[in-house]
Amino acid sequence: MKHILRVMALLLIAICDAQQCNQTFLGELTDFHDGTPIPGATVYIINFDRYTTSDENGKFKINNVCNGILRLRISHVACETKTFKIDIKGDTFKALTLEHHIETLSEVSITGQKILKTTTTAQESLLKEEMLQQYSALQLGDALKEIAGVSSINTGNAIVKPMINGMHSSRLLILSNNVRLQDQEWGIEHAPNVDINAAGQISVIKGSGTLAYGGDAIGGVIIMKPKPLILTDTLYGQTIISGQTNGYGYSVNSRLNKSFDSGWYVNALGTFKKNGDFRAPDYYLTNTGNQSKAFTLQTGKRSFETGFEVYYSYLNNDIGILRSSHIGNIADLVDAINAQEPIITEDFSYDINSPRQDVTHHLLKASYFKRFRALGKLNLQYDYQNNQRFEFDIRVGDDRDKPALDLNLQTHTAMADLSIDANDDYELQVGVLGRYQNNFANPDTGVRRLIPDYDKYDFGAYITSEWQLDNHWLFDAGFRYEFTRIDAKKFYLESRWEERGYDETFGDIVIEDLGTQLLTNPVFNYNNFSASAGVRHSINSKSQWLFNYALATRAPNVSELFSDGLHHSAARIELGDLNLVSEVSHRFAATYQLTTSDLDLNIEGFYNRINNFIYLEPTGVEQTIRGAFPVWEYNQALANFYGFDFSFNYQINEALSVNNKTSYILANDLDNDRPIIDIPPLNIYNAINYQNDNWKPLKITLEHEWFFRQNRFPDNNFETYIASRDETVLVDISTPPPAYGLFNLKSDLKFNTSKRSHLTLALNVNNIFNTNYRSYLNRLRFFADDLGRNVMLQLQYNY
Repeated sequence: MKHILRVMALLLIAICDAQQCNQTFLGELTDFHDGTPIPGATVYIINFDRYTTSDENGKFKINNVCNGILRLRISHVACETKTFKIDIKGDTFKALTLEHHIETLSEVSITGQKILKTTTTAQESLLKEEMLQQYSALQLGDALKEIAGVSSINTGNAIVKPMINGMHSSRLLILSNNVRLQDQEWGIEHAPNVDINAAGQISVIKGSGTLAYGGDAIGGVIIMKPKPLILTDTLYGQTIISGQTNGYGYSVNSRLNKSFDSGWYVNALGTFKKNGDFRAPDYYLTNTGNQSKAFTLQTGKRSFETGFEVYYSYLNNDIGILRSSHIGNIADLVDAINAQEPIITEDFSYDINSPRQDVTHHLLKASYFKRFRALGKLNLQYDYQNNQRFEFDIRVGDDRDKPALDLNLQTHTAMADLSIDANDDYELQVGVLGRYQNNFANPDTGVRRLIPDYDKYDFGAYITSEWQLDNHWLFDAGFRYEFTRIDAKKFYLESRWEERGYDETFGDIVIEDLGTQLLTNPVFNYNNFSASAGVRHSINSKSQWLFNYALATRAPNVSELFSDGLHHSAARIELGDLNLVSEVSHRFAATYQLTTSDLDLNIEGFYNRINNFIYLEPTGVEQTIRGAFPVWEYNQALANFYGFDFSFNYQINEALSVNNKTSYILANDLDNDRPIIDIPPLNIYNAINYQNDNWKPLKITLEHEWFFRQNRFPDNNFETYIASRDETVLVDISTPPPAYGLFNLKSDLKFNTSKRSHLTLALNVNNIFNTNYRSYLNRLRFFADDLGRNVMLQLQYNY
């Protein structure tokens, strides 16, 4: 046995000698971002369990290396630690790279409470994940009202459209995981088809300060970003269960995230919400229940240098519309306006009957990125969206279950952009986009189609730049060109065609005369230019000024061009105008920000002059075979919008703080010398917050919201003759409701259930004193009061 061991030892020595461990490895460390040397990096030689460092030129040497695989782990301050495997064959030289710009790594790591803004000089506000979780059972538009200057325009309580400085719908871009939503956002009664639980952070950019997303964002951009990835071997999740007394509603949301050291990850999210009839302080709001189902799946592989992702989301909303808002004719409208309570009130029910909406949205995205050394980052993306909208009117007989509106919108988008950021003094971004969209309006509804079949083509190209002039001054600028082509097929009643003078101005687009109807083929091309420029001046470490100018151009949407007939869910006749041209907005904005240890202060002012501003307003009444209905028409005018948003948070002591948000907007139709319709009134929000970190911790917030009466509004009242009563009456659809104030309470407790999990219990009460009120920006204000008291309980478990 001893002889055998001696022989094995001699063989081992011989093998070691044969390896010739006298090779030299020379490494050179440079910044992947800009190619500069990285001195003082720590190099851990895993094979030998020893360390060395790089010199002032980024070089280091390792002697007495064996042929084979050399493993190194290299780290440096503000760099991502990387492990390298190097094949040694004799003396070897290898250039190695690290990324020395740690802020670009935010997309692949958790950085505590740090969140990065999207812009540098535009007016931007952020909603963090903690705030979004409070609105898990509600809508995107509800959560965004936490930001000064952001309100909503509603159809009841379930259809909530965000409004930024008085603008909504097509003037706002909504992006979910870098995909611009295409979900028939034209009308007030079309809410965004997104699940708020899919967002880990939301940025709200006021005005068109981000040309990379589109040049038509006259009102602003809403960017929903998913939770940041943790590229390490881990499994974690979250479940939120909510219940509320108003509507006897409940919701369940659960997510699960799995990632690996290799860079692979998969995330899944599911949401279910259900509410019955909601209640005003004195009565139930019959047929206002809703049900929502959502699912999201995200998977891919990512490292710092390259990565890809596949993302899918599904959302279905079934929404009841207040039964009393279904107007049969003008007499019903007059009675509804004059009545103190809804014409129809029934006991509570979870049933969702007509009138209602059933909307399903599918989104599929595939993306890829590649970083190039000493240059920047290339992004490629394709996304497909399918939006199916059914609107059900109250019908009888064989048509009882047939929708009055059946629209299917399909959108394909391909885009590419290159961010050139190798130089610390400036950054350049260029991008191109192509989009094809098809809308099919099903003729089998038995109802005249409000929106026609059409094909839409978009092409866009942009360039943006950013220069860091010195430690105090930063300047950015950009330019974007967009081409839009709309090719539609639409039937017009010959009487309507002649009434609007189209026989003289658009006679060449008629392709078939069917007697009482004309089949037309309107084709419109729009060439739109947008630009922006801004500057940020850092006065000191605590305060700064932002100045921004944005030129935005928006082509009219299909609803504004082609609407022609009775919109059943809105109970009004809507008329588009083929003569509409693109809106052109010139927006000037200034912001002052101050941040100290106990005070956060933000003051924003803006002025926006819009040529050819498109608006929808009532103009009269029209008799149909179903009765008389108000007529709403799209018009254009020169308009200006100006106002301010003010917010501050002051920390009185460790336990108490107070905050305020105040917003005021003025909007004028300069051509007709009158105010613009549907502008939010002055509103003031105040809150006092108590926090005790030594008790669970405990957080309690008492809020008060005051909404003034809107005294600036156009007089669109009209008179109409009601034959059944043999009288002429004034239909008052203009006068806003009185001012009102609401008290709300928010509270939560956090319990640590283990080292890696915790439970949060939240109790919120909205409209504590069950106040009767009607909001000027709720389309159903003519028929019923807004919501009464609502007590909400939420359990949030993180594991």
